[in-house]
Amino acid sequence: MEYVIEMLNITKDFPGIRANDNVTLQLKKGEIHALLGENGAGKSTLMSILFGLYQANSGVIKVRGEKVEINSPNDANALHIGMVHQHFKLVHNFTIAENIVLGKEDTKHGFLKMDEAIDKIQKLSDQFKFNINPNNIISDITVGMQQRVEILKMLYRDAEIMIFDEPTAVLTPQEIEELMSIMKELVKEGKSIILITHKLKEIKAVADRCSVLRKGKYIGTVDVKTTSVEQMAEMMVGRKVLFNVKKDDIEIGNGVLKVQNLDIHSKEGKHVIKDVSFDVKAGEILCVAGIEGNGQTQLVEAITGLNPHYSGKIFIHDKEITHSSIRNRTLSGIGHIPEDRHKHGLILEYSLAENMILQSYFDEEFQTHGFLKFDAISNHTNDLINRFDIRSGRGEKTIVRSMSGGNQQKAIVAREFDRNPDLMIAVQPTRGLDVGAIEYIHNQLVKLRDQNKAILLVSLELDEVMSVSDRIVVMYEGELVADVDPKKVTENELGLYMSGSKRGDMK
Repeated sequence: MEYVIEMLNITKDFPGIRANDNVTLQLKKGEIHALLGENGAGKSTLMSILFGLYQANSGVIKVRGEKVEINSPNDANALHIGMVHQHFKLVHNFTIAENIVLGKEDTKHGFLKMDEAIDKIQKLSDQFKFNINPNNIISDITVGMQQRVEILKMLYRDAEIMIFDEPTAVLTPQEIEELMSIMKELVKEGKSIILITHKLKEIKAVADRCSVLRKGKYIGTVDVKTTSVEQMAEMMVGRKVLFNVKKDDIEIGNGVLKVQNLDIHSKEGKHVIKDVSFDVKAGEILCVAGIEGNGQTQLVEAITGLNPHYSGKIFIHDKEITHSSIRNRTLSGIGHIPEDRHKHGLILEYSLAENMILQSYFDEEFQTHGFLKFDAISNHTNDLINRFDIRSGRGEKTIVRSMSGGNQQKAIVAREFDRNPDLMIAVQPTRGLDVGAIEYIHNQLVKLRDQNKAILLVSLELDEVMSVSDRIVVMYEGELVADVDPKKVTENELGLYMSGSKRGDMK
């Protein structure tokens, strides 16, 4: 059997943690090979070793049967290995073409020669139907398009082996479908792909084989066609996983959040929220569904106080908070799991313990006369680490930047749930999480609702919208276009509301 990549008995240690423990992975030519595992299972570390970002402590890498040393991404590129990272590596004020040639520029007398490069990029874009204009600036294009730029970057460097690290974490359902067909097209052209993911549905849709890692160890490789989603989930988590959210019928209480005639214009003068009114009651999970970019972000920024520039009124328990500061909103009973965990959820250079008290460091529990009580902060963080299964190399002292994306998300969830808010605003709370963590967070949301709290869930994942919410409002181009019962609406109908093809009655 000819393998294009063989990673044999790879072991990698970081301070306090063994990220890969004697792992073997073999990639056949022309296959899509999924690498499946929970957050922090060691998937990205293994691929970073293959791409030359890390070096293994022990083990052997063979490319096309030859033993190789990969000490940097340049070595990987020379072996025709390319990688699309989970957080894209693009310069936002450069054009698409400038980003693609970066590090492989053609110059004449010290000046950039871009004509041939632009020509090659345009040809590749046309060949794979990417629909890209090489002269567009990165900051002006969608996330889905940015990902295509990353793929073009690999194609431009003649990559034959392509690594995709969680490629769908930031895409809309439509963009995910487009990416799947791009991957199938790449394989037809003779490329071989390793797909790091924890979305079982996507593995079923595109992968030929799937290797599973759990807590840094290799569990096994299966044939995707003959293996059920439930079997793969059990290999990944080590136990059976419930895919349906269990919840009792609700007992609706009094109104907790009330939004009246909310209107927002962007800095550019675009009307992004148009006269939106709704309420969320105690004991219900209200989901705002919609395709990304239809005003959900601006709606949440207004309610949480991240953007105070709006007209309309906002109430918590009938008390108006329209002009309150962010801290006063937090203290009035709002919890917030933000959309962008790096920008609004965490301070990446701080330790886990410091991040856990961002909204409560001024409480008497954690300070006396302005001096922090480090023992109390430490005990509090360790309690949350245990309760929410936050995995990190050095416990409370871990710098948050070094944690895996899923564990960063768990840290935010732990902090916000622990504050026991009356209204939890959860924006994409399971983005980038594996099935075990998703199941856990969904159960936490339901538990909060059963304690008669109100939950405003903003999600792009149709499965999540349908299974977790008690009521769904659909947002399209800044307006609420439907108010529906998840028990009575089909996914197809919801999709029509989300794409603006259908409007419903607002109750």
